[in-house]
Amino acid sequence: MLGMPLTLTLPEVVGCELTGTASPLATSIDIVVSITKHLKQADVAGKFVEFFGSGVSQLSVADRTTIANMCPEYGAILSFFPVDNVTLKHLKHTGFDKAKLEVMEAYLKAVKLFRSDESSSGEPEYSQVVQISLSSIIPYVSGPKRSQDRVAVNNMKSDFQACLNEKSGVKGFQIAVEKQNDIVPVQYEGNEYKLSHGCIVIAAVISCTNNCNPSVMLAAGLLAKKAVEAGLVVKPYIRTSLSPGSGMVTHYLSSSGVLPYLSKLGFEVVGYGCSTCVGNTAPLPEAIRNAIKQGDIIACGVLSGTKNFEGRLCDCVRANYLASPPLVVAYAIAGTVRIDFETEPLGTGFNGENIYLRDIWPTRKELHTVEEECVISAMFKELKEKMEKGNKRWNLLEAPESTLFPWDLKSTYIRCPSFFDKLAKEPVPPQPVENAHVLLYLGDSVTTDHISPAGSIARSSAAAKYLTNKGLTPREFNSYGARRGNDAVMTRGTFANIKLLNKFIGKPAPKTVHFPSGQTLDVFEAAELYQKEGIPVIILAGKKYGLGSSRDWAAKGPFLLGVKAVLAESYEKVHKSQLIGIGIAPLQFLPGENPSTLGLTGREQFSILFPPELSPGMTLDIKTSTGKVFSVVALFENDMEITLYKYGGSLNFVARRFL
Repeated sequence: MLGMPLTLTLPEVVGCELTGTASPLATSIDIVVSITKHLKQADVAGKFVEFFGSGVSQLSVADRTTIANMCPEYGAILSFFPVDNVTLKHLKHTGFDKAKLEVMEAYLKAVKLFRSDESSSGEPEYSQVVQISLSSIIPYVSGPKRSQDRVAVNNMKSDFQACLNEKSGVKGFQIAVEKQNDIVPVQYEGNEYKLSHGCIVIAAVISCTNNCNPSVMLAAGLLAKKAVEAGLVVKPYIRTSLSPGSGMVTHYLSSSGVLPYLSKLGFEVVGYGCSTCVGNTAPLPEAIRNAIKQGDIIACGVLSGTKNFEGRLCDCVRANYLASPPLVVAYAIAGTVRIDFETEPLGTGFNGENIYLRDIWPTRKELHTVEEECVISAMFKELKEKMEKGNKRWNLLEAPESTLFPWDLKSTYIRCPSFFDKLAKEPVPPQPVENAHVLLYLGDSVTTDHISPAGSIARSSAAAKYLTNKGLTPREFNSYGARRGNDAVMTRGTFANIKLLNKFIGKPAPKTVHFPSGQTLDVFEAAELYQKEGIPVIILAGKKYGLGSSRDWAAKGPFLLGVKAVLAESYEKVHKSQLIGIGIAPLQFLPGENPSTLGLTGREQFSILFPPELSPGMTLDIKTSTGKVFSVVALFENDMEITLYKYGGSLNFVARRFL
C-alpha cells in the first residue's frame, strides 16, 4: 500500500493437527479459544502455523477465519488453512465466479496445495507438530481479568468463589469470608433488587474477531427466542447491548426471525464496530454504581469480545468474563456468575416452573437448518449492493476535491498530526541517546491495552483536561476510539490505563515520576516536561512487552511522548516491528539479564551508544550515570527494518519518497 516491500525473516512452520469431534454443546468460540490456548502454550510466537488433519473438515470457513484472526493472541505470524472442499462450498455460496473457481480448484490440485482427508501424497513436513483433539473441547469462559485464564462453564461457580478467597492478583479479589455473602439492596425504576458478589451488570453480545461466525450469533438468537417463549427475562439494570460486526450480522439475525427476541431481553443493536470490549460502554445507572461502590461488590461483566482487562468495561466492574454469545445471553438471564447450569435453573417460566439452560440451548441441527436458510448467497449480493448504493447519508457527503486535506482547526476529532513537524528531506543518521531518563519502569506482560488509549476518557485524565480547555463538557468527551484521529488526545491517553503498574509508583495508576523535579505526574505531563527540557526518555520493561492486539497507537503514542527506545527482556513480535516502524529502537537484555540482575533502579540516566552502521541482531552498549556498562541486543531482523529505523520510521520513509 505504501510502495514498500514486506520483509519477513523466514519462519519455522508449525503443523497443527486437528482430530476428533467437538461436543454438541461446544460453540465455535469454545473451539477457537481452546485452539488459541494450545497454540499459546506451544510457543508458536513468530512462527507460521498450518492446520491439517481430519478435524479441519469439521471447521467452517468462518471458524477458520476466526482462528486465523486470533494470531495476535498466540503470537504466530499467520495461520494458514489450505483450500479444501469446505472452502470451495463457501465461495460458491458467496457468489464467487464459477469459471474462476474451477480454474482455482484444478490449479491447487495440480500443485498439491489442495487439502483433503484422503490425500494420497501425505502431509507436508513441519518444523514442529502440535496435536489438538476437538473431542477434548468443552464450553469455557475466560476471566475474570485476563483472556488466557479459562474456566470450564461447569466449574464457573466454584472458580468465582475461589477468586473471592484468593489474594489480589491475576485472578483474586481477597474478599473477607464474612463479607462474601453480603447483599446490597438497591431501588431501580420503582423496584427493589439485591446486588451481591458475582452479580452481572454488563452483558454484551458482540460479533467481534472471535465471534464473527454466524453459527454463534444465531445460537444467541435462538436461545433468546426459546427464553422469551418460556417466560424468562433479564433484570432491567443490567446494561445489555448487541454490537454486530457488520450489517450482514443484523441482516441474518433479522431474516432468521431472532432479532426481536434478542431485543425483548434488552440486546438491541447499539452500533457497529468496537464497542464494549474497547471500553465504549454506556454508563451504568447511578443507583447501581453507588450500590456497587458502597458495598464493595465484585460486580461482573460478560461479553463475547476479545479483551476483558480489569476496569476496562467500567471502573466499578472488577470481574469480566469472555464467553460465547449464547452464554452471554444465558448469564444475563441468570443475573449472576455464581450459578451451576447443570443443577440450578436460569429462572422461572410463565407457569412458575424452573427453566434450565439445557431446556433452551439450541441443538446443532437447529443451528444448521437456520444457517442454511438465512446465511445464503443472496444475502451477500444484497448487502454488497446496499453498501455501494443504499446509504443515502454517506452518498450525500461532500468530498473536497483539493489535493491536500482541508484540516478544520476547530475540530477536536481530526487534526493534522505532528509526526512530520521536524521532517528533513535527508534522513539524519541514528543519533546516540544521551543521558535519557526512564519514563516508565514496567514489569512482565505489559499489553497494548496498557499502552494504547482505549475506552472512555477519565474525567481526571490529561486528555480530559485538553478537551475541557477546548470547551467540551465531560458529557461530550466520547471515547479514545472515537478520537483516534486527534493525536493530542491519543498522546495524552498513552499509558493512561488505570491498571498500569509502574514500579516508580508501586501501585496501579497512570502516573510516573519526573526525576529532575521529583514530582509525581500523569505520564503525559512528565513526558511533556522532559521534552521541554530536551531530555530523551526510554522505557524499561520485563518479558513479553506489547502482548495483545496489534495497535498502531501503542507505538505512535510512545513516539509522540518522546520515547527513543524500549529496553525489555522480550517482546511480542508484531509490536516490536511496530516500534521500529515508528522510529523507536527495540532493545533486549541479554539472556539471563534484566534490570534486577544488573542492579538497575530505573532512576539512573542511560546513554545508548549506536555505531555508525547498524546490522541485524547486533549488540549495543549502554552506559548509566552510575558508571555501569552493559550490553543489549538491537532487535532489527533485516536490512529493511534498519532502513526504516534510519529514516525515523515508515511514515518518514514514505514522506521522504514523496518529497
